[in-house]
Amino acid sequence: MGGQPLNQPITQISVEEVAQRLSAGESEIQLVDVREPQEVAIASIDGFVNLPLSEFAQWAEQVPSRFNPQTETLVLCHHGMRSAQMCQWLLSQGFTNVKNISGGIDAYSVLVDPSIPQY
Repeated sequence: MGGQPLNQPITQISVEEVAQRLSAGESEIQLVDVREPQEVAIASIDGFVNLPLSEFAQWAEQVPSRFNPQTETLVLCHHGMRSAQMCQWLLSQGFTNVKNISGGIDAYSVLVDPSIPQY
């Protein structure tokens, strides 16, 4: 991930709020998971598009055509660090409504859905 300095504040969203919005069937949100494929194979949440951060060079150019920069975008990783990096990058690309899922899938498993394996 390169380019501009990453210093914009990132909006956080709780795993509980994510779960509530997913169960309500909201269609006006974009869901991005930046974990590695082997992590997603262990634990995942339906509806998320997997864009592994390690494969940034392969998918970066597709982001503007695959996602709407004005649509709310929620970003997930294991604990919230990689997703924060992705949020910064999306903001630098002109995305206007990006939220980092606080605590990542680990917190989701603990606080929302214990059937999702922890790793």
